This record gives sequence, structure tokens and C-alpha cells, in this order.
Amino acid sequence: MISRLLILLYALVSYALFTISFLYSIGFVGNHVVPKSIDKSIDVGPPANLSEAVIVNLLLMGLFAIQHSVMARTAFKRWSAKFLAPACQRSTYVLLSSLVLLLLFWQWRPILMPIWQTSGLLAWLLIGVHWLGWLIAFASTHMIDHFDLFGLRQAFVAWRGAEISGQSFRTPLLYKIVRHPLMLGLLLAFWATPEMTAGHLLFALANTAYVLVALRFEERDLIAEFGATYQDYRRRVPMLVPRVFGARR
Repeated sequence: MISRLLILLYALVSYALFTISFLYSIGFVGNHVVPKSIDKSIDVGPPANLSEAVIVNLLLMGLFAIQHSVMARTAFKRWSAKFLAPACQRSTYVLLSSLVLLLLFWQWRPILMPIWQTSGLLAWLLIGVHWLGWLIAFASTHMIDHFDLFGLRQAFVAWRGAEISGQSFRTPLLYKIVRHPLMLGLLLAFWATPEMTAGHLLFALANTAYVLVALRFEERDLIAEFGATYQDYRRRVPMLVPRVFGARR
């Protein structure tokens, strides 16, 4: 009973840290409220030179990409099952992802060279798309199973002493329009800004490249898990960009 309670507490702590990192990421990308953001630093010393800033920022994003992708692969899950209870695996993934994100926010070097600046109606349109992206990203997690995605369902099932069951394949709401609405929402939030700096552009480009590569590996795992069902879904529904003229026949 004590071990099951510890698993539940571990999941709750991991989810709380995810909530903090997710809320901070909104402020970080949009330069809202938070003390240090993508274009705002709290350092009192001299600013980093361009080469240092680019290298450090790419290393931080690369660390997140490696951790995020490696731990999501089926082979890693099988290996980690040797010393991690199944109910802890997703929570551990969420915990480490959140810690790496917070490290990125802490050590990020702003690069303030302007790329574009807009005003008036266009600026308001970009701000609207930015917030729509965050809304899509958050809502899409609830369209499947938010609490399974972030490890809480597994912990509560284990706390009750039941066996953790697999998830069935479903395509609700936005998942009928694109296969990965969560990633679509994040990309909209990253790119839609009325004031694009070189640092923000580096962040958006690197994360877009990571998403495009990571989704290939994720879809390979989904095909292995759901077989012909997912292959048929891939043929009918685009990955990230909705079809304007309806589904392909």
C-alpha cells in the first residue's frame, strides 16, 4: 500500500512540475509576465556574443530533443521496465522533460536582432494565432486522454491495485483534421509573433525541425502498435497541415 501511495505522490509531483513548465513556456515564448523569456534576460553581466548564444541555445534544444525522443521510443520503455514500475514510466518521462525545459528557460541566451516587426491589424492577427496555437495544444491533450498522457491515470490505476490496460486507437475532434494537433498548436504558438527576433527564429526553426523528425519515429511506433488501422488513418488524414479541399479519396 505504501509503495502504491508513493507512486501516486510521484505522479502528482511530476504533473505539478509539468504544469509549472507548461505555464512558464507560454510566458517564455510570448514574452509575457515571466522574469526571463525568449527575448528578455535577467542577467546583470554583459550579454552573450552571437556565437556563444547560438551554440548554447542549440545545445539546450538538442538536449531536450534527445531526452524527449529517446525516452518515448518503445525500445527504451522495454529497457526502463527492468527497474521502473509500469505506473512510474510515464511520470518519469514527464518529470525529466519538465526539468530539461526549465533548464532551457533558465540558461537561454536571447538574440535580439530583429527579423520582422508588425503593427496594427497584422500584429493583432499574429497574436490571435499565437494564443490559438496554445489553445489547440492544450485542448488536444484532453481530446485523447490528458491524464494518461501525463502519467496520472497509470498512477491512480496502480493505487487501486488494478492492472494498467492499454489505450484503444481513437481519432476525436481535431484528430480527424490532422494526425498531430498538439504539435500543430505548438508550431503555431512558436511562429506567430508580431515581433520576431533572431533568437526567437532560431527557437522556432530548431523546434520545427525536431517536430518533423520526431513525428516520423512516433508514427513508426504507432504503426507497430496499431498496424493497418493507423496506416489507413495516415492515408486519410494529413500530418500537420489541414486539407483545404477535403479528404483525399
